[in-house]
Amino acid sequence: MDGIVERLTRRVAQRTSRRSFLVRLGKLALGGAMLPLLPIDRVTGKAHAQGYNEEHAAGEGGGETSCDYWRYCAFDGFLCSCCGGSITECPAGTVASPTAWVGTCKHPSDGRAYIVAYRDCCGKAQCDRCMCDNNQGEMPIYRTQLNNDTVWCFGSREMTYHCTTAVILGEKV
Repeated sequence: MDGIVERLTRRVAQRTSRRSFLVRLGKLALGGAMLPLLPIDRVTGKAHAQGYNEEHAAGEGGGETSCDYWRYCAFDGFLCSCCGGSITECPAGTVASPTAWVGTCKHPSDGRAYIVAYRDCCGKAQCDRCMCDNNQGEMPIYRTQLNNDTVWCFGSREMTYHCTTAVILGEKV
């Protein structure tokens, strides 16, 4: 066995240069490092949150655990308000990603448009409760700040997606 491995190693060494080997090794390492940056489609079908109603509920369009809540106009993911967190806070054991996508949602009571940041909470397995997929104002992947099909956990310590929050950044002027 040792003789076969030695002969094979010598043949490879005679036919390739060290520089060529290092170039290939570098490409492999760089390619592997870039893999987590690729966008991942986490849409598993259009399932609505528990208590979803086709007709808008009175007032603000349902509650915080309903996909038709006004703040979720560009939301895609699992509602943190169903997963142990709140509409603005990640559940215990998860961390908010440093990046987010944005949407502009109209408040039904005052008629004003608000800029909402959708921030993924990362660090635990996905919640699998209250899945919403609203695509108002969504843009193609080359406009990432307005695309909701990307897992936004890149840049955080953990790449595992759990749920998403919806924080109002301010009123659109």
